[in-house]
Amino acid sequence: MKEIVFGIISGIVAALGMGGGTILILLLNLFSNMNQHLIQGTNLLFFIPTSIVAIYMNIKGESIDYKLSKAIIISGVIGAIIGSLLSFKIDSNNLKKYFGIFLIIISIFEIYSFFTQYKLDKKENNK
Repeated sequence: MKEIVFGIISGIVAALGMGGGTILILLLNLFSNMNQHLIQGTNLLFFIPTSIVAIYMNIKGESIDYKLSKAIIISGVIGAIIGSLLSFKIDSNNLKKYFGIFLIIISIFEIYSFFTQYKLDKKENNK
C-alpha cells in the first residue's frame, strides 16, 4: 500500500517537472529496506512511464523548447552513461551519503533562489 502512495506522490511531483524521482528515492530510503543501488534502479524504471505522460501533456500544452531539449538530451545521455558506470563502482552506503549531500546542496540553492527572487519582487513592487 505504501508503494502506491509513494508512486502517486512521486508521479504528481514528476508531472510538475520538479523531480518526482528525487522524491521517490527519498521515500524509498526512509521507508523501505532496499539498498541504494536497488532504489535508484527502481527510480529509473519509474521514470520511463511518468516521463512519457509528462512529455505528452507538455507537448499538448506547447511548453517544450525543442532546440534546447535536443542539446540537453544528448548531453544527458552521455552523463547517464558516465553516471551508471560510476555508480556501480561506489559502495551502496557511500552512494546514499553522496545522494544526501546532493539533496542538501540542491536545497540550499533552491532556498537561496527563492529568497533572491522574493527580494527582487518586493523591490519591484515598491517602485
